[in-house]
Amino acid sequence: MKLAVYTTIYPGVEPYLPDWCRSLLGQTDQSSDLWIGLDTLGQEAVEQVLGGAMNANWVITPRGATPAEIRQQALLKVVELYDGVVLVDSDDILAASRVAMARDQLSNSDLTGCALSIVDQSGRDLGATFGALTHGDMKDVLPRNNVFGFSNSAFRTELLRRCLPIPAEAVLVDWYLATRAWLLGARMDFDPTPRMGYRQHPGNTARVRRPFSIEQVASDAQLVRRHFQLVLAEPLPAAIGTRWEEVRQVASDVEEYCNQIVADSERMELYVSALNALPLQPVWWACVANPALAHMWTEQRVSA
Repeated sequence: MKLAVYTTIYPGVEPYLPDWCRSLLGQTDQSSDLWIGLDTLGQEAVEQVLGGAMNANWVITPRGATPAEIRQQALLKVVELYDGVVLVDSDDILAASRVAMARDQLSNSDLTGCALSIVDQSGRDLGATFGALTHGDMKDVLPRNNVFGFSNSAFRTELLRRCLPIPAEAVLVDWYLATRAWLLGARMDFDPTPRMGYRQHPGNTARVRRPFSIEQVASDAQLVRRHFQLVLAEPLPAAIGTRWEEVRQVASDVEEYCNQIVADSERMELYVSALNALPLQPVWWACVANPALAHMWTEQRVSA
């Protein structure tokens, strides 16, 4: 299998690049090609941080391109040249077996993922694992939540090509592509062994450590709401029909949650308090419209 590894490098990630680079160079599988999408930063600036030239394919996009447009342009090139692509975040740390295991998984699957070890800003392991799911657990994740991030997943490019394009305004690009893959009935697999160090820092789009704050949950709710709007706005003719209806139902639930909970400061405070008391769920976006707390907005709707 001809395999690419893709990452995006953007302002603010510079302190974490040396760790990322060392972990990439330490892979047991050294037969993949590295592709880097540049967001604002130039190749020379990146190589200066790393202390030398990188053997990589650099994708330079026009000034003002959105994060989604940067990834779209890079992945369009990758799907034409490779059989598979491993997605890694440039602020995270790869276990030595990350690429080798992704290659192995893609021999039988269209989309794969792996669990992540939570690390702090310095790269210190915090002793927590995120996304440690069995194969059976995966059926309950999409479309409401996500476990296939741009740090821990890999696509067969035949599938990825069918999931493109990415809307320019998309923020949750990983979830958007994973949802479209799910709509198409992709064969999915998940490795419960952590093969990425998932760094938690103030710049994370998806923060997963407790306790969740009211501000974070409110911000995440708007991201999730917009995610479903974009998914439903982009036709996918080959999608499994019943799955479209499931997306619509979840989107409706999120909309009701935003109207009933997020818009009401007192009810939002109660919701976040109850959320922090729940067992931690190893999936992204479980803090928004969590089904275990659905009574907090559905009962209000019924009484109205």
